[in-house]
Amino acid sequence: MLGNLIRDRGREGRRGYTLPKPDTETKDLESILPKKALRREKPKLAEVDEPTVIRHYTNLSRKNQGIDTTFYPLGSCTMKHNPRANETAAAVPGFAGLHPLQPEVQAQGALRIMHELQGFLAEVSGLPAVSLQPLAGAQGELTSILMVKKFFEDSGDDKRTTVLVPSTAHGTNPATASMAGFKSKEIGLDEHGCVDVDELRSMVNETTAALMITNPNTCGVFEHRIPEIAEVLHECGAFLYMDGANMNANMGRFCPGSAGVDIMHFNLHKTFSTPHGGGGPGSGAIAGVERLAPFLPDPAVERDGETYTFVRPEKSIGRVAGFHGNFGQLIRAWNYIRMHGPELRDVTDMAVLNANYVRAKLRGTYRIPYDELCKHEVVVQPPEGMKALDIAKGLIDHGYHPPTIYFPLVVKEAMLIEPTETESKETIDDFIGAMLELAEAKPEDLQEAPTHAPTRRLDETRAARNLKARW
Repeated sequence: MLGNLIRDRGREGRRGYTLPKPDTETKDLESILPKKALRREKPKLAEVDEPTVIRHYTNLSRKNQGIDTTFYPLGSCTMKHNPRANETAAAVPGFAGLHPLQPEVQAQGALRIMHELQGFLAEVSGLPAVSLQPLAGAQGELTSILMVKKFFEDSGDDKRTTVLVPSTAHGTNPATASMAGFKSKEIGLDEHGCVDVDELRSMVNETTAALMITNPNTCGVFEHRIPEIAEVLHECGAFLYMDGANMNANMGRFCPGSAGVDIMHFNLHKTFSTPHGGGGPGSGAIAGVERLAPFLPDPAVERDGETYTFVRPEKSIGRVAGFHGNFGQLIRAWNYIRMHGPELRDVTDMAVLNANYVRAKLRGTYRIPYDELCKHEVVVQPPEGMKALDIAKGLIDHGYHPPTIYFPLVVKEAMLIEPTETESKETIDDFIGAMLELAEAKPEDLQEAPTHAPTRRLDETRAARNLKARW
């Protein structure tokens, strides 16, 4: 509609810009470019003034939903507010203008931040060997499992061919195992939504390389038997990898290394409040036990007296990124941790409190498959006869981004809600009110939702398979 409005307001001769005269004659272009690449006619664009152009694109931007415009309870994604102080730190000219090929002597401040962040993440995780290089959570997973593979190759153990994955795992976990050259096997759950330890015992053997566990898992439940799980794996010489996507429920309250975790990744763009955005920019830093340190990606940052320098670990798996990690995100995470200090545990406490508040308020109207103390997120099911998709689309009419739906896969009609710690009680109460109101609607009345959004209900499956990247 806005595109039509722009065209309707166009008038010949109107200009909202002034372009410099080209310094290349048309005849010169013809000698450089093939004829089929040269335009023979003027493009059919509306001729409009600058205010019209600005308003057009500003109005388009207002149609987007994001954490800066609305409550964004996307489960398993931790879409919390990004403090603007972090943005200020990342925009410091000496950091923002730094080139990755600059000599180390000219980048000592940046290397110091990286070294200190390595230390912070080691303390939070209880695991001393840290790499900041992976550029996303999934790449952090892959880096971790590649290190496990290299460890067994280095020790001459060629029987380790299998990685175990719980049925609540993120889809990237089995994909990571496959990409690293392992076969993945699925483990079921007990009645609490946690890994079935008895089934684990029956599956672990000399072919097991690792178990990939998420804790808290994607049902929002804490894997309270994780020390026992670690012991089962360690007895057969396997590693326990922890998917750290949900560390927002752990900081300062649960130390993975102390529980027997051998290696894990962080989503700095979730737990440590660096922005998501268009599928990135992400940062999937990893941390591991000392015996895995020689296999870390190249390079790591070390301190020699007052000098910081890049080093290649002795048996490194090599580079997993072109340079040294997503440095802008590393600054934001460093700044976030420095601002909180030991009070990072308060972030965890508020995230857990908010999720349990949502659980308590929705109980009785929505079905709660694992109705016990949850962590930073809670999985609910709509009332009988209603669909998660329809509730989610109805939330758009209430001005909210929908939560994650149909995940975890082990829960039918799942809605995974993560309020995070950055939302006020008033905001969460308003969201709960919308959820309760939608639960009282007739199912057929929600099948056309959203009715007030810029676009009506879309066929997401068809859109993904027949992507139109141009208009």
